[in-house]
Amino acid sequence: MNDLFLIAEIKSAYGSNGFVVIDSFSDFKDRFFDLKNVYVEIFGNFKNFVVESAKVLDKKLVLKFVGFNSEQDVQLLLGKKIFVDKDNLVRPEENTFFIHDLLNSVVFRDGEEIGLIEDVLVLPANDVIVIVDKENKRILVPAIKDFVQSFDAEKKRLDLVTGCDLLYDDEN
Repeated sequence: MNDLFLIAEIKSAYGSNGFVVIDSFSDFKDRFFDLKNVYVEIFGNFKNFVVESAKVLDKKLVLKFVGFNSEQDVQLLLGKKIFVDKDNLVRPEENTFFIHDLLNSVVFRDGEEIGLIEDVLVLPANDVIVIVDKENKRILVPAIKDFVQSFDAEKKRLDLVTGCDLLYDDEN
């Protein structure tokens, strides 16, 4: 299935009633309390699961799926990844974007194309955009307003602030 987005991974069983502990990859933890269904990748296929319940128990985010009623039932799910379709994505706040929207976007500075976004590093202070230039060198740019002038997710275009300095990653 195309257009599925990774939001969590199932880490372990929780108790004996079919709950699983999940590790959320989402910045929006409350999103899990409104989910009706998700997709779980099992042996390369995406299976639709109905979410029966979502709770925080012992400071852990846990889910229960319809039809999974024991610790033994959920053993197949351990280590599996949880996805949602486009209709169940959380809408980001203004001037914030999903990493999957940024990836493979063309980056411009002063009207000149400098490369493509290869990755976004999620760091404690701020995210960092990894750009690969035409010579296959990596450029690191903080994902903050001082560096990013605008981003158009539809056109896959990111414009940097005029004259901003570029930090080349010396590992290449």
